[in-house]
Amino acid sequence: MIIRGKALKLGDNINTDFIIAGRYKFSITDIKELAKHIMEDIDPNFYKKIEYKKSIIVAGNNFGLGSSREQAPLVIKEAGIVAVVAKSFARIFYRNSFNIGLPLIEMDTSKVEENDLLVIDLEKGRFKDITKNFESEIPPLPLFMCNFIKENGLINYIKKYKDLKIC
Repeated sequence: MIIRGKALKLGDNINTDFIIAGRYKFSITDIKELAKHIMEDIDPNFYKKIEYKKSIIVAGNNFGLGSSREQAPLVIKEAGIVAVVAKSFARIFYRNSFNIGLPLIEMDTSKVEENDLLVIDLEKGRFKDITKNFESEIPPLPLFMCNFIKENGLINYIKKYKDLKIC
């Protein structure tokens, strides 16, 4: 599975309240409307920078810390982000993301800058920054995680295959 997109660069410790502010938790129930508020406490224009299905969030350490709300990865996916690349992820955010089919890649992101064009091969474990002309190895995702992404999440996978025989 190959992912292509333009980098939207963020820093360390992007918590779930930065991804989608808690003040919207109950006031906006439509996920499409909620997605319009993604990262607005960090950058009020963040949503406008997203090229639908052509943007990749690139961040530092501990992306997704905070509450275990599934709204955070759902908002990222609904906004049109195709993947998140970070130095590290909060574990519950990591699991919630794959449950909904949002790919996460852990790697050193220090060389990547805003608007760099990126190509990621999840199965072969290759990351390429076209803009900077550098490549690096990344841990390839296990087949079952790639399958969750291909089927748009765990629930869709179970609906299609009627079980969890994933290996």
